[in-house]
Amino acid sequence: MADPYSLDVVVPCYNEEDNLPHTIPVLHDYLAGLLTREDVSLARFRIILVDDGSSDRTWQQIEAFTREIGATGLKLSRNYGHQNAMLAGLSVADADVVLTIDSDLQDDINAVLEMLKAYQSGADLALGVRRSRGEDSFFKKNTAKGYYALMKLMGAQIIPDHADFRLMSQKALKALLAHEETNLFLRGIIPNLGFRAEVIKYDRQTREHGETKYTLRKMLSLAVNGVTSFSAAPLRFVAALGISVFVLSMLLAFWFLMERLFVAKSTVPGWASTVLPLLWLGGLQIFCMGIIGEYVGKIYLEVKRRPRFIIDEEISAADIM
Repeated sequence: MADPYSLDVVVPCYNEEDNLPHTIPVLHDYLAGLLTREDVSLARFRIILVDDGSSDRTWQQIEAFTREIGATGLKLSRNYGHQNAMLAGLSVADADVVLTIDSDLQDDINAVLEMLKAYQSGADLALGVRRSRGEDSFFKKNTAKGYYALMKLMGAQIIPDHADFRLMSQKALKALLAHEETNLFLRGIIPNLGFRAEVIKYDRQTREHGETKYTLRKMLSLAVNGVTSFSAAPLRFVAALGISVFVLSMLLAFWFLMERLFVAKSTVPGWASTVLPLLWLGGLQIFCMGIIGEYVGKIYLEVKRRPRFIIDEEISAADIM
């Protein structure tokens, strides 16, 4: 049996007033049940609830949970995004082991037991991976497959169908927090820390209360951040594309010249051979400038070194007593 250890559970929340009264008690009761199991050495746990600039009564509910179940609450000064809210919670976690999970509990909490057993067997990372995407729409399934294929093509070693449901040892957490870049892509950085990791398969649950706050725009933003934060391959693609267009242009010029001299001497020159290449090259240039601009923008944000989040208020049960 492993030595007794402590657990911090980081739960980012954004406009979850309809959800928290149902899910947090379930999470707390499940963790409390683990304290009495003989096959895990969990000695204590703490739930860290992070309010990511919510506009509803999420913070008031978090305050209530600090009194009722001894949770710790963090209130960010504004909405910094899901990933930064998670980082805020991780920055105050000081337990031997840290778990991150979304507040809707669509990630099956029963997998936490297997994660703890993986930690006890020597793993520093236990990564939750969905068994299937059966409940996702056709669009979401196929865009996810395309995204993972693109990341693999660019050399980024991310784990398909692994989101933000994971367990980390304190050693792995310290290594993660040593990364100081502004745009930190957790789903790519954490599996590549180099520590021993185990994959824990689970079935994703349906959301019973409230609505998801991860809109299509936010998912696309996260995808772009993942691509540009983890690989310079798009820049190399632009360079290769430029060379390819130059070679193609030379071949087309040679073809038009040969046709004019030997095939269709009397043909009236058409607009297609002039206008279409110009439109094509113009669109290509704008596309390439957009890719380069994305990287320049990231450099701009990194150089300014602005904080990834600002904690407006932190409360715990001790502050209320």
